[in-house]
Amino acid sequence: MPGRTRAPRPLRPRGSLPYDKPPLSLNQLVDRLTERGLRIPAPDRARRYLRHIGYYRLSPYTIPFQHGGPNHLFREDTGFDDVLGLYASDRALRLLVMDALERVEVAVRAALTDRMSTTYDDPHWYTDARHFNDRGRHNRLVEIVRTTCDERLRGTPDAGEDSLVHRSALEHYLTTYGSPELPPSWLMVETLTIGQLASAYRNLGKRSDRTAVATSIGLTAPVLGSWMHTYVRVRNVCAHHGRLWNVGLGVYPAIPTTPTISWLQNADSLPERSRKRLYPVLVSLQSILDSASPRSRWAKRLHDLLSTRPPMNLRGMGVPDGWADDGFWSRHLA
Repeated sequence: MPGRTRAPRPLRPRGSLPYDKPPLSLNQLVDRLTERGLRIPAPDRARRYLRHIGYYRLSPYTIPFQHGGPNHLFREDTGFDDVLGLYASDRALRLLVMDALERVEVAVRAALTDRMSTTYDDPHWYTDARHFNDRGRHNRLVEIVRTTCDERLRGTPDAGEDSLVHRSALEHYLTTYGSPELPPSWLMVETLTIGQLASAYRNLGKRSDRTAVATSIGLTAPVLGSWMHTYVRVRNVCAHHGRLWNVGLGVYPAIPTTPTISWLQNADSLPERSRKRLYPVLVSLQSILDSASPRSRWAKRLHDLLSTRPPMNLRGMGVPDGWADDGFWSRHLA
């Protein structure tokens, strides 16, 4: 019902064991990896990488090379460069995904403000609670924008005298206009995180508005809502430089059932194990790029990256065998 706010999930029980693991020096960390069977022909080089990457960040990339079990023993002939190569490829994957996410975010921001501002002939439409389902979420949206404006006014003014440094559009509005208090829609959407943007979209009261925004980037409203929910999680992983290639996202993009949405030609043959992996996210990003950036070479760059990776890496992402032969991808790779 409009105005009703969903109750937060209850906290899961805390563990009861005391944490008693001591901090280890770089030498001790290299010795630990060596004792577990990892080949480290150049310990100084390994220490340098551990110093600048961190053992905690690198250690999850060791797991695919281990036998499993409590001793964390490495398979024979596994070298430090195998682990480092997996880390480097995941970094390249994060940067590639962030590139696509940027285009998707920008497209959704533009579609949202264009639809709502022009349809209702009101650049400040978002301040009107009648455009939203949940009044509590709408109030939080307005408060987020107001807080951003207040922080901008409390901060150091943007330099405006230098021809190479210009005041931000938000600062220009706040220091030029007295009313309305909050900035117009096209400035407002730029203040939102992707999570706040996704929430604002899902909270739009009229289905016709949600549909119009989604249609502008080649989707239906339920699909855009689902994909944006997933992108919030993916972007957070990427922004915090987390492990992406085989991480459990917890939320996954809905598989389209309408032919109007660009998708795999052989979608019915997509293995079930692939549906709960990163692969459908990669497909969904290219689907939006087909509409928002049709001349993009993103699919080619993705193919160039994945073609260098071993089967283990592709399985972790849920990429099926022969994935590039599907017409959805092959038309971009010709």
